Amino acid sequence: MDYYFLIITIIDVFVLGIMCVLTKYNETLNLQQRRWFISSFILIICISILEVVTVLVDNQSASFRWINILANYLGFGLTPAVSIFLSVALEKNRSTKNAIIVEIVYLLFLAISFPFKIVFYIDQNNQYTREEFFGIYPVVYCASIIFLLVSTVRVVRKHQNRSRNIVYLIAAFLLASTMLQVVFPQIHVAWLCVSLLSILYFTYCNGMWQQLDGLTGLLNQNSYLNKTASLGQNVTLIVYDIDHFKQINDNYGHLVGDQCLKEIAACIMKAYSKDGLCYRIGGDEFCVLLNTSADKESCNEMLIKELDIRRKTLSILPYVSVGSAPFTAGDNVQKVKELADSNMYQMKKEHKNGQTM
Repeated sequence: MDYYFLIITIIDVFVLGIMCVLTKYNETLNLQQRRWFISSFILIICISILEVVTVLVDNQSASFRWINILANYLGFGLTPAVSIFLSVALEKNRSTKNAIIVEIVYLLFLAISFPFKIVFYIDQNNQYTREEFFGIYPVVYCASIIFLLVSTVRVVRKHQNRSRNIVYLIAAFLLASTMLQVVFPQIHVAWLCVSLLSILYFTYCNGMWQQLDGLTGLLNQNSYLNKTASLGQNVTLIVYDIDHFKQINDNYGHLVGDQCLKEIAACIMKAYSKDGLCYRIGGDEFCVLLNTSADKESCNEMLIKELDIRRKTLSILPYVSVGSAPFTAGDNVQKVKELADSNMYQMKKEHKNGQTM
């Protein structure tokens, strides 16, 4: 028995156990996110232990054959599920449901194919061998990593995360470390690397969600203050205020008011996110830091169009007043915002639908 490998696995299990506890009490995450991250950590713990079991029982007495078969089957079968669980923790949608179905089909395939010596086999002497189509396993595992990568990139873009390239490094390292053990099975480092990467992934996602407004999905006030405090380029600060929003809450209730905020935030994202960063900085206050190279008027027109489209299904969706001011690196953010607010309130006073959105 490789005692170094055993000690590494014990440390791995201990650290992942701590991650389960930390995740359980993490108030940044919602209940679904906590459950799936914890499930991912527990799954890695189980597979790590299964790998130790396969090392312990391989080539031992034939009475251990069924344990060797089960441990290898579950190890090979559940490995792709780690990436799928992490994807569901990130965002549960139809594609993640389909991925879970594919994982179940893969488990059934491994079970049915075992007697035919397709992927791996444990002979009557309890000796493990890779079979002719062992390549199915790394292909399925690579596909699960690619699925996680695509899901993450989609969500990161949706939430305007500026460190999105880190995702590619995480996926590349995860793939490389796993393929290393496929090529050199005597090197048992894959699940240590998977554990480290899952923790990095959790940290990355947690950091991203801390920058977001929980209701609208836009960047939050803290992110706005931090960005404007260290702004290194010239931008245009655009501020938005919802006309008569208090009446929406008073007449229809706060749930309807929240729905209006979500709809307006979605319109702002669609109109401006390609050319700037979109924030919710207060109850019904939104702003955008727009690149100076962007066509502001074209973006404003797109916002008007999107709001008009959504009013066809939500007729009470209020109009939005807009104001802007140039923001030069080094300017006092409060003074720039006051100027933008002044322009926005001027629009409010005019009470002309053609000048509101």
